[in-house]
Amino acid sequence: MAIKRSYNEGCASSHALDLIGERWALLVVRELVHGPKRFTDLRAGLPAISPNVLTQRLDELELAAVVRRRQLPPPAAAWVYELTEWGYELGPILIELGRWGARSPTWSRELPVSIDSLILSFRGTFDKEAAGDLKARYELRLGAYRFDAKIAAGQLKIGRGNADQPDAIIESDPDTLAAIALEGLKLDDAIRAGDVKIEGSKAAAKRFLSLFTLPEPAAPSERAGTSLNAANG
Repeated sequence: MAIKRSYNEGCASSHALDLIGERWALLVVRELVHGPKRFTDLRAGLPAISPNVLTQRLDELELAAVVRRRQLPPPAAAWVYELTEWGYELGPILIELGRWGARSPTWSRELPVSIDSLILSFRGTFDKEAAGDLKARYELRLGAYRFDAKIAAGQLKIGRGNADQPDAIIESDPDTLAAIALEGLKLDDAIRAGDVKIEGSKAAAKRFLSLFTLPEPAAPSERAGTSLNAANG
């Protein structure tokens, strides 16, 4: 299979877009940045993509050496997709792209987010000043996935897996946690509604969810402001 479209430029940036610029390609990478997934798991994280398009994107990314396919050892014996070592280098780029996108004056915060999108947003919006000298460990339970989050020396390290002796276990869905951490939803209200369950220290869980700050939005364009005034007038 050949990559369908190309900018036909010697610029490395344009070549990068040749590789990951097709619709859905970078979101497939997003879904794999925290570890391997089966095809069905990728579909769950990208519910709007069709099976045929997902198959095509995976084939293209594999051809580009960004993704590889392998079979898990018994007893699982399932086939999974994972990023190559070079593909994993897109992780920090995705985080910075997310931070840039979060400053958009037209970004809608009401749309759903996937599990891996939430974890990337935590990595991108972690406020080390707010964390101070905090040293703590948390386990996030999001559906069938578990994430081990460690905070120490003003840094957040988070990856798939169970946490060893966490200060708190937080169980919820990605939309609710995003609303608490980034939109001001009160943790106590979410607990009362049954949308969040806490094991261990509730205070530790509340502290964790207070450590994320969205960047200031960029100024809207003058054209957008003019259009809005015309609509209101």
